[in-house]
Amino acid sequence: MVLNLIILNVLVYLAQVFIGGGAEPNNVADMFALHHYKSDVFKPVQIVTHMFMHGSPSHLLFNMFGLWMFGTMLERVWGPKRFLLFYIVCGLAAGFAQLGHYSYQFWDIDHALLDPDTQAQYQFLLRKAYTVGASGAIMGIFAGFAYLFPNTELFILFIPIPIKAKYAVAGMAAIDFFGGVYSTGSNIAHFAHLGGLAMGFVLVLIWNRTNKKTFY
Repeated sequence: MVLNLIILNVLVYLAQVFIGGGAEPNNVADMFALHHYKSDVFKPVQIVTHMFMHGSPSHLLFNMFGLWMFGTMLERVWGPKRFLLFYIVCGLAAGFAQLGHYSYQFWDIDHALLDPDTQAQYQFLLRKAYTVGASGAIMGIFAGFAYLFPNTELFILFIPIPIKAKYAVAGMAAIDFFGGVYSTGSNIAHFAHLGGLAMGFVLVLIWNRTNKKTFY
């Protein structure tokens, strides 16, 4: 299942490049990227489709590396069907978390009375302010891995010592929380990451309720 998901994500990105072209925003992004629900181009299906799209080759590479590195271990534990369910549900949770962030971020202007010209400018802004990526689902995978294999030591880029999985994931969650709350100016969907991470923990806690075995 991990291999199939990687292939699907790569194929979707190639379709983005060859069909959508280099212009931003484009029709592919309009149809399948996740937009604020107040946007004229928002469609409910985007909550699903956005998680198979990516913004750049490096974005795709990083997410697919995480899927392969950690998702493979979870698929061995759960089997392909349960792993796919876990992946999709975490991705959906990330999408809903991002919609919640959009609602908060644009609350004032959403509830203001705009003249036609300002409304058109706002709709163009919303068209450009979209979210793509499997990162929310990948963060859920990190959460599941950290729960099942908490003391597995990981080597992380630029950190010269190994770090246990439970501390590494806690650190990533803290970075996303800080980046989301204090708006560091990056184009990273921090709250989507946190939504996927939280759902990953919830699912693995529920599924492990009757299985108290700890993996290392």
